[in-house]
Amino acid sequence: MNQCLGILRVVEYLKRDELKHVLKIQTTVLKTLQQFMISRGFVQLMPIVTSTLTDPLGPDPRSSVIKTPTIDYYGQRLVLTQSMILHKQLALISGLDRIFIFSPNIRLERKERIVTGKHLFEFTQMDFEIAHATMDDVMRLVEDMVVETIKAVKKYRKDELEQLERKLKVPEKPFRVYTTHEMEEEFGKDWELEASKAHTQPFWVVCHKREFYDREDPEKPGHYRNYDLVWPEGFGEALSGGEREWEYERIIRRIERDGLDKSKYEQYLELAKLGLLKPSAGAGIGIERFVRFLAGVEHVGDVQPFRRVPGEEVIV
Repeated sequence: MNQCLGILRVVEYLKRDELKHVLKIQTTVLKTLQQFMISRGFVQLMPIVTSTLTDPLGPDPRSSVIKTPTIDYYGQRLVLTQSMILHKQLALISGLDRIFIFSPNIRLERKERIVTGKHLFEFTQMDFEIAHATMDDVMRLVEDMVVETIKAVKKYRKDELEQLERKLKVPEKPFRVYTTHEMEEEFGKDWELEASKAHTQPFWVVCHKREFYDREDPEKPGHYRNYDLVWPEGFGEALSGGEREWEYERIIRRIERDGLDKSKYEQYLELAKLGLLKPSAGAGIGIERFVRFLAGVEHVGDVQPFRRVPGEEVIV
């Protein structure tokens, strides 16, 4: 009986007019992002879902992932992708200098994340990586991408935006840039939501102390050449990225500092030791979060036909 009631709730949810409007906006977003990246010389790769290694997502004080999901396949332990960051670095060994992927991610967040409005435990990122790029290169690329996508949604999804009562403004470039230190000083340790509410345009926040692969500034130890893009109006984090560590000695020092199990990154470390990793920079932008911002909906789960929200029961 309870299962039947759950299915009826799903049917009612799927029949909402709002969902149809949102999914049409999402279609325009996906098309525009793909065309934009190809026009800038990127080659599209297919996503990796299972592997022997994945993004550790830590140590990062803002992460709330409770465990990394694994499967056993013919006696081999494989992990499900939490992000393709390590594979993006390895893919550059192919000689391609600009790559992008629409990558499904599984991140088993704490159930308390249900209230944030921005967390899912299954979602898609558009991940990209550029050989020999700097953080400034990526930030300028992303600003162009965001502006072009918003213009496309305003042009091709005018009716849907009107139905959703959403008024979009094309942001001005360049976006404002802050450091995490400035954010904490003005808004406190958990600055993201209040800072987002205080802005009417997207903005950058740089210098986050987090995973071993984000490059520490060699001239400023303790400072990091990474960045997050934050949506305004309380919609929160949009994109996360950074310049990458590629030298074995620096990578291994960071892994040891963070207390990570080196055996989980054995193949990656071997390639780094051989000097095959390239200097690069990149990022991943959350598709559902982008669509949520554009459509102006309350919760990021509201853009999914089949919700994957931490703390919510999965029906189908």
